[in-house]
Amino acid sequence: MHLVQLFLPLHDNAGAAFAKALYDAVRGELTERFGGVTAFLPSPAVGAWEDDRGGVQRDEVVLFEVMVEHVDHGWWAAYRQDLQRRFGQDEVLIRASPVERL
Repeated sequence: MHLVQLFLPLHDNAGAAFAKALYDAVRGELTERFGGVTAFLPSPAVGAWEDDRGGVQRDEVVLFEVMVEHVDHGWWAAYRQDLQRRFGQDEVLIRASPVERL
């Protein structure tokens, strides 16, 4: 079993909030494909990373999680590219970790 986590930004590069409909669409797509999703929307996490110029960039993100038996790397790569296009991002972080259901 794997836990797949998607980190999506709350704001575009100009600082404008993304429409709720974008997150609703992601929630619906993941629920339809995987049978369920957990979305951490009300309390955004704050991400930070070093840019090409050595400066630190910050972003508020929301987290979506699904549990899957098998990680289909091809499907996730295509979905990540689609999310990057929709959210206007250079990169959307999606990660998978092995988990044990208790």
